[in-house]
Amino acid sequence: MAQGSLVGTWRLISWEFRDAEGHVSYPMGRDPSGYLTYSPDGYVSVTIASPNRTVFASQDMSTGTTEEKAAAFDTYISYCGTYERRGETVIHRVQASLFPNWVGGDQERIVEWQDSHLRLSTRPMLIAGGTRTVHLLWERLGAAPHQHT
Repeated sequence: MAQGSLVGTWRLISWEFRDAEGHVSYPMGRDPSGYLTYSPDGYVSVTIASPNRTVFASQDMSTGTTEEKAAAFDTYISYCGTYERRGETVIHRVQASLFPNWVGGDQERIVEWQDSHLRLSTRPMLIAGGTRTVHLLWERLGAAPHQHT
Protein backbone atom coordinates (compact mmCIF):
# COMPACT_ATOMS: atom_id res chain seq x y z
CA MET A 1 0.00 0.00 0.00
CA ALA A 2 1.12 3.56 -0.64
CA GLN A 3 2.23 5.69 2.30
CA GLY A 4 -0.92 7.81 2.04
CA SER A 5 -3.27 4.83 2.22
CA LEU A 6 -4.91 4.10 5.57
CA VAL A 7 -6.25 0.72 4.43
CA GLY A 8 -4.81 -2.16 6.41
CA THR A 9 -4.10 -3.17 9.97
CA TRP A 10 -1.88 -1.11 12.23
CA ARG A 11 -0.19 -1.93 15.56
CA LEU A 12 0.06 0.73 18.25
CA ILE A 13 3.59 1.94 19.00
CA SER A 14 2.79 4.76 21.44
CA TRP A 15 -0.07 6.80 22.88
CA GLU A 16 0.62 10.18 24.47
CA PHE A 17 -1.33 13.09 25.91
CA ARG A 18 0.34 16.50 25.49
CA ASP A 19 -0.72 19.68 27.27
CA ALA A 20 -0.26 23.28 26.11
CA GLU A 21 3.02 23.56 28.03
CA GLY A 22 4.44 20.52 26.24
CA HIS A 23 4.18 18.09 29.15
CA VAL A 24 3.71 14.50 27.99
CA SER A 25 1.81 11.78 29.85
CA TYR A 26 1.03 8.18 28.97
CA PRO A 27 -2.63 7.29 29.74
CA MET A 28 -2.11 3.55 29.16
CA GLY A 29 1.51 3.40 30.26
CA ARG A 30 4.57 3.48 28.03
CA ASP A 31 3.89 0.12 26.41
CA PRO A 32 0.20 -0.13 25.47
CA SER A 33 -1.03 -2.69 22.97
CA GLY A 34 -3.55 -1.99 20.30
CA TYR A 35 -4.75 -2.47 16.77
CA LEU A 36 -6.37 -0.17 14.26
CA THR A 37 -7.96 -1.57 11.12
CA TYR A 38 -9.20 0.39 8.11
CA SER A 39 -11.05 -1.83 5.64
CA PRO A 40 -11.16 -1.06 1.92
CA ASP A 41 -14.96 -0.85 2.13
CA GLY A 42 -14.96 2.00 4.67
CA TYR A 43 -15.04 0.39 8.12
CA VAL A 44 -12.75 1.16 11.06
CA SER A 45 -12.07 -0.72 14.28
CA VAL A 46 -9.84 0.44 17.16
CA THR A 47 -8.75 -1.46 20.27
CA ILE A 48 -6.20 -0.24 22.84
CA ALA A 49 -5.25 -1.81 26.17
CA SER A 50 -2.84 -1.10 29.00
CA PRO A 51 -0.16 -3.70 29.56
CA ASN A 52 -0.54 -6.03 32.54
CA ARG A 53 -4.28 -5.52 33.06
CA THR A 54 -5.67 -6.98 36.27
CA VAL A 55 -7.67 -10.14 35.69
CA PHE A 56 -11.02 -10.84 37.35
CA ALA A 57 -11.08 -13.34 40.22
CA SER A 58 -13.73 -15.34 38.33
CA GLN A 59 -13.60 -16.67 34.77
CA ASP A 60 -17.23 -15.51 34.42
CA MET A 61 -17.03 -11.88 33.26
CA SER A 62 -20.59 -11.18 34.36
CA THR A 63 -19.68 -11.81 38.01
CA GLY A 64 -16.82 -9.31 38.21
CA THR A 65 -16.86 -6.94 41.16
CA THR A 66 -17.56 -3.25 40.66
CA GLU A 67 -13.87 -2.56 41.26
CA GLU A 68 -12.79 -5.18 38.70
CA LYS A 69 -15.17 -3.76 36.11
CA ALA A 70 -14.03 -0.18 36.77
CA ALA A 71 -10.37 -1.19 36.43
CA ALA A 72 -11.15 -3.03 33.18
CA PHE A 73 -12.91 0.07 31.78
CA ASP A 74 -10.03 2.35 32.82
CA THR A 75 -7.42 0.23 31.02
CA TYR A 76 -9.17 -0.42 27.71
CA ILE A 77 -10.64 1.54 24.80
CA SER A 78 -12.49 0.10 21.85
CA TYR A 79 -14.77 1.46 19.19
CA CYS A 80 -15.81 0.75 15.61
CA GLY A 81 -17.81 2.25 12.80
CA THR A 82 -17.14 3.76 9.41
CA TYR A 83 -14.51 6.25 8.29
CA GLU A 84 -14.07 8.99 5.74
CA ARG A 85 -10.83 10.65 4.66
CA ARG A 86 -11.10 14.47 4.47
CA GLY A 87 -7.88 16.12 3.35
CA GLU A 88 -5.38 15.86 6.21
CA THR A 89 -7.94 14.31 8.56
CA VAL A 90 -9.88 11.09 8.92
CA ILE A 91 -13.35 11.06 10.46
CA HIS A 92 -14.35 7.97 12.44
CA ARG A 93 -18.15 7.72 12.64
CA VAL A 94 -18.64 5.71 15.81
CA GLN A 95 -21.36 3.03 15.75
CA ALA A 96 -20.31 1.02 18.85
CA SER A 97 -17.95 1.97 21.67
CA LEU A 98 -16.90 0.96 25.17
CA PHE A 99 -17.44 4.66 26.00
CA PRO A 100 -21.15 5.05 25.18
CA ASN A 101 -20.95 8.84 24.81
CA TRP A 102 -19.08 8.40 21.49
CA VAL A 103 -21.81 6.29 19.85
CA GLY A 104 -23.48 8.22 17.04
CA GLY A 105 -20.75 10.86 17.00
CA ASP A 106 -17.62 11.55 15.03
CA GLN A 107 -14.02 11.23 16.15
CA GLU A 108 -11.75 13.41 14.01
CA ARG A 109 -8.05 12.55 13.73
CA ILE A 110 -5.29 14.56 12.06
CA VAL A 111 -3.28 12.27 9.76
CA GLU A 112 0.50 12.60 9.51
CA TRP A 113 3.06 10.24 7.97
CA GLN A 114 6.42 9.63 9.66
CA ASP A 115 8.44 7.38 7.35
CA SER A 116 6.41 4.15 7.30
CA HIS A 117 4.45 5.07 10.45
CA LEU A 118 1.04 6.66 10.78
CA ARG A 119 0.51 9.35 13.43
CA LEU A 120 -3.06 10.17 14.36
CA SER A 121 -3.68 13.11 16.66
CA THR A 122 -6.58 15.17 17.93
CA ARG A 123 -7.19 18.87 18.11
CA PRO A 124 -7.00 20.23 21.69
CA MET A 125 -9.75 18.73 23.84
CA LEU A 126 -10.76 18.49 27.50
CA ILE A 127 -9.19 15.40 29.10
CA ALA A 128 -8.81 14.76 32.82
CA GLY A 129 -9.72 18.34 33.67
CA GLY A 130 -7.24 20.00 31.29
CA THR A 131 -6.78 20.83 27.62
CA ARG A 132 -4.67 18.22 25.87
CA THR A 133 -3.97 16.73 22.48
CA VAL A 134 -3.82 12.98 21.91
CA HIS A 135 -1.05 11.48 19.77
CA LEU A 136 -1.06 7.85 18.61
CA LEU A 137 1.77 6.35 16.56
CA TRP A 138 0.94 3.25 14.51
CA GLU A 139 3.00 0.76 12.51
CA ARG A 140 1.47 -1.00 9.48
CA LEU A 141 1.33 -4.80 9.79
CA GLY A 142 1.73 -7.30 6.99
CA ALA A 143 -0.57 -10.23 6.40
CA ALA A 144 -1.20 -12.37 9.47
CA PRO A 145 0.07 -15.94 9.32
CA HIS A 146 -2.72 -18.37 8.47
CA GLN A 147 -3.95 -20.51 11.33
CA HIS A 148 -4.94 -24.08 10.58
CA THR A 149 -7.45 -25.81 12.80
